[in-house]
Amino acid sequence: MDLRVNAGFEASPAAKARPRSLPGLLGYVASMVRYRFFLYAGLLPYLLGAAWAYAIADVFQPTMFWIGLAGILLAVVGVEAFNEYFDDREGTDRVFNPEDPPPMSVAVLVLGIAAFAGALAVGIYLALETGWPILFYAGLGGMAAAFYVAPPIRWAYRGLGETVIALSYGPLMVLGSLHLHAQTMAWSVIGPALLASLVPGFLIMALAVVNAIPDFHQDRLVGKRNLVVRLGRERAVWLYSGLAGLALLVVPLGVVIGVFPWPCLLALAALPLLLLSFLRGRQTCRTPRAFVPAVRAIVRCYLATVLLFTLGLLCQPWLGA
Repeated sequence: MDLRVNAGFEASPAAKARPRSLPGLLGYVASMVRYRFFLYAGLLPYLLGAAWAYAIADVFQPTMFWIGLAGILLAVVGVEAFNEYFDDREGTDRVFNPEDPPPMSVAVLVLGIAAFAGALAVGIYLALETGWPILFYAGLGGMAAAFYVAPPIRWAYRGLGETVIALSYGPLMVLGSLHLHAQTMAWSVIGPALLASLVPGFLIMALAVVNAIPDFHQDRLVGKRNLVVRLGRERAVWLYSGLAGLALLVVPLGVVIGVFPWPCLLALAALPLLLLSFLRGRQTCRTPRAFVPAVRAIVRCYLATVLLFTLGLLCQPWLGA
């Protein structure tokens, strides 16, 4: 899932090249991670879970927070390396590329495996410190993300990629982050947080859908049966807009039933960005370059919604004082 190029960001020179040396490979992966999953899918849901632990569950473990963050970074490096390597092997990025670049070095795959091994080591340490459930959250999330395009599962080729990404970077990420601090499986703690996790979950699924719209022809030609290929681009615009709308709807619902503090309603300020993306998307979904503003708008909607929602949660200690 490429959130950098399709969102209108320019790829850095390191990202455009196919480096062979180890320092070059590290720079290449760093350039991929800089704009993609670490911010959009990794960091914000992780911070949301930590904010819930601090403000709602009234518990926070700084050491566990930083160790968990290191594990998230390693996992994201692994995801990026796997996605780049196996997309290249399938030829997805070369379908309409007249330059026909050389195959990606197997060192990218090795780097991805090493990063996942490091993330696993962090997960085992955290499990020893906080209990086995962290392996449940991290294991399921890691498998879903690692096999997004990698064999033998290849979720993206089976029409399940968007769903597993939503689960990985929504409920599993948020609840896993919360567990580092609360260290409990009690429904009274994780139930309300599960509702909160639907906000980034629905939105990251919307990003996965909108990101595939400009790649409709490439994905269809290489056999990616994702939701955009299955539904078509016009229906996909309605789908991603509906998913983002559900994320925004969760916020007032949680406030009304008393699960979220009322300042979380600030997240609704992102609604104009969703409407802008929907209107532009309906007009331009068949023209990839013209569709870029629609992608940018939904990416900003995601960022604004999750950030404002998290800040709203952090207001709870002052409201209860």
